[in-house]
Amino acid sequence: MATILPVNGVSPTLPKSCFIAPNATIVGDVIAGEDCSIWFNAVVRGDVNSIRMGNKVNIQDGAVVHCTYEKTKTTLGNNVSVGHNAIVHGCTIHDDVLIGMGAIVMDMVVVHSNTIIAAGAVVLEGTNCQANSVYAGVPAKKVKEISQDLAEGEINRIAENYKKYSSWFK
Repeated sequence: MATILPVNGVSPTLPKSCFIAPNATIVGDVIAGEDCSIWFNAVVRGDVNSIRMGNKVNIQDGAVVHCTYEKTKTTLGNNVSVGHNAIVHGCTIHDDVLIGMGAIVMDMVVVHSNTIIAAGAVVLEGTNCQANSVYAGVPAKKVKEISQDLAEGEINRIAENYKKYSSWFK
């Protein structure tokens, strides 16, 4: 069974429509929207600050979502995919974003809608990632703009797939 724990009297809020893998860890001030999924070995730690997730967010296997004590909160909009082994820390991710596998998104980063953070990218503290763009590299830089169709196709396809995958476990 998943580890879901209160911290300082604050428990995670997870709607019944969410899938939580049996070995996921979710603690503290975490509020998830509808149809979210938190996958195997993923950790969502709202122990030192708050984490807010919109609807249809998927936190894939081994990913970590955290924040910084008394400094940064983490906010994930609707239709956000956080890839396998990614780290999302103390940042704001707007709607319709894909964070690729193994990417690191640091404190005070803002990722605007319809944006892809490529696998393995490291988005440095305070970076403002423009909408409709792909960011890649170490440190991450904007490498190209993407069409609305491509952004919606890739980003929405993955989010929809994870909603389908989670239904297999309910």
